[in-house]
Amino acid sequence: MTDFACYATQGDDGRASLFLQVEGMRCAACAWKIESALNAEPGVEARITYSTQRLKIVWDHMGEATKARANELAELIERLGFSVAPFDLTTKAAGQQEETQFILRCLAVAGFATTYVMLFSDALWFSSEAALSGATRDLMHWAMALGALPAMLYAGRPFYISALTALQHGRANMDVPIAIAVLLAGGMSLYETISHGRYVYYDASVMLLFFLLIGRFLDLKARGKAREAADGLLAMLDGTATVVDGGQIRSVRIAELTPGMILRITAGEKIAADSTVIGGASDIDTSLITGETLPRTVQYGHRLYAGTINLSAPIDARVDAASGDSLLSEVVRLMETAEQGQARYVRIADRVAAIYAPAVHVLAALTFFGWLWIARTPWEDGLMKAMAVLIVTCPCALGLAVPVAQVLASGQLFKRGILVKSGKGLEALAAVNTVVLDKTGTVTLGKPEWNNRHALTREDRRIAVAMAASSRHPLSVAIAVTRVGGDALKLKVEEVPGYGLRAIVGTEVVRMGKAAWIGVPGSHDHGLDLWFRRGHGVATRLTFEDALRPDATATVQALKTKGIRVVMLSGDRDSVVRHVAAELGIDDARSDLNPAEKLRVIEALQAEGRCVLMVGDGLNDAAALSAASVSMSPSTGLDITQNAADLIFRGRELGAVVSALDTARRTQRIVEQNFVMALGYNLIAVPLAVAGLVSPMIAAIAMSSSSLLVILNAFRIVRREQLPNRGTPVGDA
Repeated sequence: MTDFACYATQGDDGRASLFLQVEGMRCAACAWKIESALNAEPGVEARITYSTQRLKIVWDHMGEATKARANELAELIERLGFSVAPFDLTTKAAGQQEETQFILRCLAVAGFATTYVMLFSDALWFSSEAALSGATRDLMHWAMALGALPAMLYAGRPFYISALTALQHGRANMDVPIAIAVLLAGGMSLYETISHGRYVYYDASVMLLFFLLIGRFLDLKARGKAREAADGLLAMLDGTATVVDGGQIRSVRIAELTPGMILRITAGEKIAADSTVIGGASDIDTSLITGETLPRTVQYGHRLYAGTINLSAPIDARVDAASGDSLLSEVVRLMETAEQGQARYVRIADRVAAIYAPAVHVLAALTFFGWLWIARTPWEDGLMKAMAVLIVTCPCALGLAVPVAQVLASGQLFKRGILVKSGKGLEALAAVNTVVLDKTGTVTLGKPEWNNRHALTREDRRIAVAMAASSRHPLSVAIAVTRVGGDALKLKVEEVPGYGLRAIVGTEVVRMGKAAWIGVPGSHDHGLDLWFRRGHGVATRLTFEDALRPDATATVQALKTKGIRVVMLSGDRDSVVRHVAAELGIDDARSDLNPAEKLRVIEALQAEGRCVLMVGDGLNDAAALSAASVSMSPSTGLDITQNAADLIFRGRELGAVVSALDTARRTQRIVEQNFVMALGYNLIAVPLAVAGLVSPMIAAIAMSSSSLLVILNAFRIVRREQLPNRGTPVGDA
């Protein structure tokens, strides 16, 4: 057994902590069961996120005795019927891939068996008894058994293993009635085949497995997408960093960095840990954390954060916090905590499922014994009626009510340049009454553009472009992409961190950078500007603009027209935020916000009873995206925010937000109709099955018909209509 004590660490408060990967959870109720068992232990705090399957356990102070506590707590989880391992991204990814391939293999076998068995079932269903009887019917039954029974044993393994594990540990889950129904149907079909009976139910068994495996695969993929957001952040804390130790340079794994170590960070390198500058000066790209377009100048005593990028010059920094306590880890914690809060709604469905499983078993048992003792029927007949109850109550129609409508709606949105990643996102989007917009990269394009290039002569423009090509600064990049014609100049450029660029052209010194450094009297920097001076000539101000998305103003007005409250949150400076808000007509705009503060704003709005749509593109938006009722990200956003978001929109237009809202509302109406039909089916079919008026074959047909009815109703979403231009605000459809 793994010695989990080796993976326990001690925090600043002296408490021990351990991160574990939990396998075997089939619903959010499983996560609740694990948390409850651990939190019942004295001095132990546990938090697990169902989608990421990442468990954090914290207990009182470290020591030899308390280190052994790690193994005790891991054993407690395993006694509940789950497997645990130390959290590791590499092994975790391999395990996820293996599980996905296993489900796909089972799905392929069930699909093939369904097609094979239906070839014979159609002949048996629609032929007279005289045409197919005796040896001919027995031969077809044996041919069906030859394909169906091995497929049932192989393809049903995900349900059999889950059900058996749950029963061994005194639990019941949704897989228990599924396993019983499939095995009973298969067993009774084999008995009928051996005894030359007329009815077999191989088709019902394999078809049931096929549809359920589709649902299991879609659930696995959805949870995988949810895990990608947190895993993407944690991956930034993987790899090595350069450490100065007693005058020697060595590489250390980022996970092994401890407070007090000295980092050597070269230009262009990602900062490995939260730290403080102790030598050198440079410009830092903090867009990952703050969302700001412009980098920040740092020097001795300034704070650095893991994941940000050193742009200009080498610097030395002292590590302030281990990777597990960095701001990136805090963002992961915020995202998982926010997702856990949303899981309350998921647990309502799980409680219904927990009631459903025993209710179906009791109802099937009562049906069997009722017909056996009261009606005095043979046990085979009673068992057939009990099987019909198990099959007819299969919640396939209820299970399809939401995903089919969402798949069709997702296809419609895809035509408009909107990718839907989460089904729950569409459901929540239909109820949105508040839209929260990030500024940089969301309502703006996120890339500065040089908007007064003709303020310089053609020759000076060529010099400016040549100088800018040697710098990573966003404003330099905006200049460097400018076309000036002719051959590119070759200049020796010196970058002065925090000030600007300097080069020699002929006998003149050319400088481009901050006003004070250039020597412009009475001027100050406005953020999106640079100054250019050639020799002792007149300094010229170069201005830049982070342009709004073309339809940003129209989109905000369309949202207001629908009665939706619009709020803008940004980590940028107050003056910039107020200017953009005024241009868009947004009354509630807040600036200088860090990730935790953005999260608190979202939570405060939800506490007021508002359903919040968050639209953002940066790491500082990741926690807020996870906490919001539903979230969107532009395709130009970070991979992390795209993974955290429920929807992604392409192109330069913000009007995709309005298009998504309209489609979600129409989809929700279809979903509600599907639920009514699915519930109505159960209210009619279950009493008929208990009364013995439905055979297992008819139960399978009824179950499939209810699913087909739900699917046909969902196709009403796809209708011929004049689609608006992609991203253009539209009215309610």
